[in-house]
Parts: sequence; C-alpha cells; structure tokens
Amino acid sequence: MKDFFKNVFANIVAILIILMVIFGFFMLMIFASAMSEDQKPSIENNSVLVLNFKNPILDSYTEAETSIFDFGSKKNTLLIDVLDAINKAKTDDNIKGISIETDEIQAGITQIDDIRAALEDFKKSGKFVYAYGNNMSQKSYYLASVADKLFLNPVGMVELKGMSTEVTFFKDFAEKYGIGVDIIRHGKFKAAVEPFMRNEISPENKEQLSTLLNDIWGNISTKIKASRKIDDASYKTAVDSLYGFIPEMALKNNLADKLVQKSEYENILKSNLKIKASKDLKEVSIGKYVNTLESNSDSDNEVAVLYASGEIFNGDDYSDIHSEKYVKYIKDLADDDNVKAVVLRVNSPGGSGNASDEILFELQQLKNKKPLIVSFGDYAASGGYYISMAADKIYSEPNTLTGSIGVFGMITNFKDLANRNGIRSDIVATNANSQIYSPLSGAAPGTIPILTKSIESTYKRFVYFVTQNRKKTFEQIDAIGGGRVWSGTRAKEIGLVDELGTIQQAITFAASKAKLKDYNIQSYPAKVSKFEEFFKNADEDEIAARVISKKIGKENYSLFERVSNPKFNNGVQMSLPYKITIK
Repeated sequence: MKDFFKNVFANIVAILIILMVIFGFFMLMIFASAMSEDQKPSIENNSVLVLNFKNPILDSYTEAETSIFDFGSKKNTLLIDVLDAINKAKTDDNIKGISIETDEIQAGITQIDDIRAALEDFKKSGKFVYAYGNNMSQKSYYLASVADKLFLNPVGMVELKGMSTEVTFFKDFAEKYGIGVDIIRHGKFKAAVEPFMRNEISPENKEQLSTLLNDIWGNISTKIKASRKIDDASYKTAVDSLYGFIPEMALKNNLADKLVQKSEYENILKSNLKIKASKDLKEVSIGKYVNTLESNSDSDNEVAVLYASGEIFNGDDYSDIHSEKYVKYIKDLADDDNVKAVVLRVNSPGGSGNASDEILFELQQLKNKKPLIVSFGDYAASGGYYISMAADKIYSEPNTLTGSIGVFGMITNFKDLANRNGIRSDIVATNANSQIYSPLSGAAPGTIPILTKSIESTYKRFVYFVTQNRKKTFEQIDAIGGGRVWSGTRAKEIGLVDELGTIQQAITFAASKAKLKDYNIQSYPAKVSKFEEFFKNADEDEIAARVISKKIGKENYSLFERVSNPKFNNGVQMSLPYKITIK
C-alpha cells in the first residue's frame, strides 16, 4: 500500500511538472511574439510595398479574433496604420511603387474605399501601382481596379457579378418544432424580426434592400468604370454576362490588362525597377512597413480616436462594445487634459438599447468639454447611429449602412416543444406577473403590453435625440426612420449625416475645431498585451463559442446566438436586421 501511494504521488508530481513546462512554453512563445512586434525593420532602397491583406484589416483591435495557440502568425493590421503607411510610402525614396495582391482580401467595404482613396493619392507621386490576382472576389477587384495596370492569372477569374442578398425565414420552422416567438417592434422597416414572423420578404424590406444594394453597387461601379475607363453599356454587359469569369473575356472587355503567371508578374515589377530578372525583388509587406511608422508629432496635444466596433452590450468585456468599458474610456478621455478632441469611429450594427443609452449620455458629457467628431465605418445603424447623436459633426463613408432608427424586442419560448415531449410546468407566484417570462411557459399576460409601451417609449427617445442632433422635427425623422437602413450617400441627402468622408478627414476636422496645428493621434481602446490575450481566450465559454462558430459558420452562428445568447435578449434592442457582406 505504501508503494501504491508513492507511485500515485510520483505520477501527480510528474503531471504537474509537465503542465508547468507546457505553461512555461506558452508564456515564452507569447513573450517572444510580443517582443518581435516591437522591432522596427529597415527598408532597403528600390523596394516595392506589397498590399496582400492575407491578414485582417481592422478598425480596432477589439475586433481581432485571437487564439491561445496564436503566437503571432496571424497579425492584424489597423486601417489607420495602412492609410498612414501608404501616405508615408508616397514620399519614401526607398519605396518605388506598390503591388496589390488581391487574393484572400480581408477588409470591409468602407475600409477598401479608404485604401482605394489613399492609393489614388499615392499615384500623384508618379510612382506606379500594379495589381495581380488569381481568383479575384468582387471586393478584391474593386480594390485592384485602382491600379495603373491590372494583371490576371491565365486560368484566374474576376468575380464581377453585381450584388444580391438572401433573407432566410424561420416562422414555419419555429411553429413545426414548437418554438414560440413573441415580437414587438416599432417601424415597418425594422426587419430584424421578420424572419420569425413572416414566410416571405415584406414589401418595405424589399424596397429598402433594393435601394441600399443599388446605392452601394452604384458607388462601387462608378469608381471601377472610371479607373478601368469602361463606358456604362460595356460595363453592364460585362457584369451581366459574367465575362470576368473567363480570363480571355476579362481581357477583351478591359477588366484586366494582361494574363500572366505570378513569376512573370514579378519579372514585370523587376523590369519597372530596372532590376535584372536573375536578381531578387525587394518586397516589403504592408504589415512590416507599418512597423516602421513613427509618431506623427512630439506635441503633447492629442486627437484621440475611440473605436466603437462590434455589437453593443451591457457588461465590461474587451471585445465588441460593452457599456461599462466604454463609459470608463469616455470618462478617461474627457478628463485627460492632453486630449484636445475626440473622434468616435463607429462600426456597429447596434445592440442593447440600455447600453446604447449609457454610452450616449457619457459622450454628451464629453462633448461639453471638447470637440467630438464621429466617423462611420461599414455600419452605423440602430444603436450604432444612436450613440453618434452626441457628435458636433458626422462623417459617413458613401457605402456605410446607416440609420435604422427603430427598436424591437423578441422573446422566445419552448412551451409547445416541451408539451409535445411530455414536459410541462406550473407557476406559483405572489402577483399576476411575477413570472414575467419562462422558457417553458412563455410570457406572462402583462409582459407583452408593458414591453410594447417600453418599445414605443424607447423609439420616441431615440427620435428625440436624433431631432436634437440633426435639427429636424419629430415628423421629419419619423418619416425617414421606422427602422429603415440607408447608404451613406443617401443618408447625406436626407440629412442623417453631415459629410461624406474618410476617418482621416474626420481627424483633420477634429484637430481644426480644437485649433491644433501640431498634434498626435492616439487610438483607444489600447491593444491588450499577449499575456492578457492568453488569459482572455482561455475562458471556456469563449473557446466553446469559437469551436461552434467554426463548425457551423459565422453567419449561422450569428443566428444561433440571437436565440441562445442572453446578451441578445436583454431588454429593448436597437439592432440592425442584417449584415451585408461584399464578397
């Protein structure tokens, strides 16, 4: 027996030692990765800056998807850094041109708009911009079309086909399997709940989607046609006939300039740089070049860029927009004497009405102390638009999805499903509506009427703040509200935003409003360290969510969360009904 306990103890010690070694290895790798990020590389003369975008381009590090097993192989790059890098390359004598490699591009449509504009400005320097692609997605081609010359693989393709969206409906599914859904909404265009209450798209939703898609596609097409020098009729024929899918047809219809293999493309770059074909091409990735950027000023004056990226929730998590965290960020910026102006960069489809209201209040307090300028990214809808109502001025991208001034509430229950399978419950309570809601019993008799009043009250509060900021009447805002989503172009026309412009233009205006000639730009929230990332992603719920998301896909997981995650059922919601992805 004594030997038995000795062996057990020895095994426990051995396991503990192994675990300590593994943990130490993880810490060492994380430390090495963190150190490598701080090293500034040198750039050789006669180099080409390569924009390959294989790693995601983000507005904020809060959008980053990290893993406890990621030791730096997946490096996320901020949009603002990419724009600064392209601007620096314009006057950097070591950089002779830019090569865009379009495969696997991971960036939002408004991010591509900004990068495209930066490349247009770069071309004014006289340096070349070339692009190469194998299988170009529509989004990739939109960026690549800005190049002086566009090269396509001989067996590649350009997925130029126009835009569409597909709305999935779950009403019959829910009824078939005994899932009850109680829905309250304000706004006939508030389509977030339509999949659970209809079997086909409503005329209002079809109208707003059609207008939205045509606005965005019109903006994209105008720029492609101008860059490629294609007339309207030829372009429409090329798109409708899917000519980009056949390399020879793409070439014939001026969608590309030449069909070449990648090695031939590299030789073209070498020839342009007067480098012999036998010599190596000096390429600098955008990620590496970003690490060479220096602080833009030695001044103590600061323009802070606060990124509000993701859905809006109550709580204090680092990812997305959690009200407790953002209230603290906003208060810190308001009290920081070095911060002379704040740019709020909104890239959010909204979320919790309560959390949105908390954030708006604190932004209003900040505005009383210093200029607050808002810049819209891909989304600034519902709660994302609501928190922007503290702004002195709002800049939107032409392709931003904005507006969606409306609110809704949704309660799911499994009463019928439970009853069909021999499960039922009884409720003992002190008052008529003590049990407001139960998954097995549904909503109490007084729940829906009072929630309806809450929805109406929240909608009026939403519209009130919009009327104050946009200087319009309730009737004017209600007419363009009702949950309707608009493109940035259309939002400018109807007065929901002030200007169409980039985040850089918003920063420049914020500095001028604060009367700053020399200033630093600082981004908030700050990037978390590798050690914080490690422990943040070690949470079992976080790991489980990532596993499920990978198994069923992000879009399906988003729908799953709407029903299963209590964050999405926490009171009145100010949320965009869908996300439109340009592929």
